[in-house]
Amino acid sequence: MAKLEHAILPHGGSLVDRMLRGTLRASAIERVEKLRRVTLSAVGISDLELIANGAFSPLTGFMDQASYQSVVDEMYLPNGVVWSMPITLPVSEEQAHTLKIGQEIALGDESGRLCGLMELSDIYRPDKHREAQRVFRTTEDKHPGVARLFGQGDVYLGGQVWQINGPENPPFANYRLSPVEMRKVFAERGWRRIVAFQTRNPIHRAHEYIQKAALEIMDGLLVHPLVGETKSDDIPADVRMRSYEALLRDYYPQDRTQLAVYPAAMRYAGPREAIFHALARKNYGCTHFIVGRDHAGVGTYYGTYDAQRIFDTFAPHELGITPLFFEHSFFCRTCGQIVSSKTCPHGVEHHMTLSGTAVRALLSNGELPPPEFSRPEVATILIEAYRKG
Repeated sequence: MAKLEHAILPHGGSLVDRMLRGTLRASAIERVEKLRRVTLSAVGISDLELIANGAFSPLTGFMDQASYQSVVDEMYLPNGVVWSMPITLPVSEEQAHTLKIGQEIALGDESGRLCGLMELSDIYRPDKHREAQRVFRTTEDKHPGVARLFGQGDVYLGGQVWQINGPENPPFANYRLSPVEMRKVFAERGWRRIVAFQTRNPIHRAHEYIQKAALEIMDGLLVHPLVGETKSDDIPADVRMRSYEALLRDYYPQDRTQLAVYPAAMRYAGPREAIFHALARKNYGCTHFIVGRDHAGVGTYYGTYDAQRIFDTFAPHELGITPLFFEHSFFCRTCGQIVSSKTCPHGVEHHMTLSGTAVRALLSNGELPPPEFSRPEVATILIEAYRKG
């Protein structure tokens, strides 16, 4: 394997590994029948996996009250390391009353399958309205992140975790690379400057322009779509993955691009989530991170470029990954290419713009959007999905 001397350090300095193996795993399995069990939601299952494999380094478990309050109020962990999103384990008041600090508890999924263990170090009641306002900048339950927050248990459990079983038959298994595995791929390819692109949508021509502009100055591009829990009206992950495969196969250099999935849940926290996404990609081994228009946003809750401005809150060394900021991109008929307001001198009457509603209407009717907006290979996959849906 290629040497790793030039790999970027994980956030906090070392890559967390909380996956039990061998005799430790066997011993844990023997103990679980005697333990209290907490059932994790889909978000909790995802968070457990990403804590265990190091994607959420330096976290080693669900946050205790001190960490939670520090992150919500300051965007720092108590030890001074930047962290922007609370990673918590909510339970009901009734379940909390059955638990005691110091206990070891079993973590399972909703089917009853054993997933991991937790050493319970804290039980606390958060101020959900404060969390909503600080993290999501709103307390309106129309916001999907706020709705999830208000709908979950009113008590949080804190403590270190260990994963016993990863997801069973996870989707996109061939693309499900852990931070350790991803770093090995980068090393084997000899990549030192790697830019990551986060997405929960199909990639259209404007996204392609941004990615390729970044790739001009990088060794490699990681297209890293989020495939955990999203809003019900977001395009399903399997449809998106087919579109990514087609696009990268036909229009991207195979030796300079890598497609892999990021099995995290979407929080829709806008600026804070942009920081969170960047730090996770740092743990996967990326040195740069693309931040575009309204990153991780939803509705009109965040300003168009708030997710870029929040990076100025921190000194570069605190983040350890370099953000690449891009303006809104579009096709200009006069320029004859994809441009942005930074590179195009022409007025809006020269620009080709299509609303999401207009694009969905075209796809629903089996019509291809203009090639200046979407590659036909991508549009065809989306049309097929709309017809089936």
